[in-house]
Amino acid sequence: MQWKALHNSCCRKKSTAPKKIIPHVDFSDENAKESGKALDKLFSSEQQASILHVLNTASNKELEAFTLLRGKKSLSIVEHREKFGPFQNLESLMNVPLFQYKTTIQVCNSILNPETGGKKRKLQENRLLRKLIKPEIGRERLKAINSIVSIVSGTRRIAWAHLDRQLAVLDWQQTEYCRLMKGTYLSSAYLEENSSLFPILLHFHIMEAMLYALLNTTFTRDGRHQVLSMNRNAVGKHFELMIGDTRTSGKEVVKQLLSESVLKEEPRVFFPPDKIVRYRQMFSSTEQYRIEELYDSLLQAIAFYELAVFNTES
Repeated sequence: MQWKALHNSCCRKKSTAPKKIIPHVDFSDENAKESGKALDKLFSSEQQASILHVLNTASNKELEAFTLLRGKKSLSIVEHREKFGPFQNLESLMNVPLFQYKTTIQVCNSILNPETGGKKRKLQENRLLRKLIKPEIGRERLKAINSIVSIVSGTRRIAWAHLDRQLAVLDWQQTEYCRLMKGTYLSSAYLEENSSLFPILLHFHIMEAMLYALLNTTFTRDGRHQVLSMNRNAVGKHFELMIGDTRTSGKEVVKQLLSESVLKEEPRVFFPPDKIVRYRQMFSSTEQYRIEELYDSLLQAIAFYELAVFNTES
């Protein structure tokens, strides 16, 4: 179970972009030639000139800036242009591999309305954010985040990591709390009597509700959520810790981050010089016991910045 307390401080702009051209066409092979000729009728002479200028002058990298031209399509355009010369009309684009009539229409619209690709990318990012963190939080708020406290709770201990926007570790600790629970409330005791995972899941949900209620009361501002939960497997995938649906230990990743903080001029995570010794000692003292909550709290904070915050700034 993983949590984040955010320490941080929209208006929709009406689009003035030309309306997309989505004609009703027959895509059968019999009408392919007629469809090709019809391309020139779908766009004005000025629009055709703009599209052809991009197709004939843009580099592979510049073409990839258009969402629909990423990957093999942009490379195919450049190779076709080098082999057969500049495109003379829109119909000639259909001679490029991977370009059929419908695709050509979409590409032309994308070139005329480059912001459309950006909108699609934002929609994709929003879908990813919904899978990554709950409850939903606006992109503008994510951009404004200055520091977070990442909290991970297990069956016996709780750990937290406080990182600022520069990925500097301001605080990183863990403590055992099993002494706060008595008797059969321990998950290990349930497992001795019952192999079902239900008691452990119940324990996690209870702790989740308690942490959320306590932290959100403290950090809530203007009726907006300041406490979020984060998908643990998404963090695992970000650090390549997943084997199928199973997440492996993050110990080696954290160990590498600690080493890079000392050896590299620009490490991925910065541990302040006055704290690095204490953090390394803390890690070494728990290494043989694999305190996953401690590792996860740090990795979760890093993943939150890299996946949810920095990805929204482009």
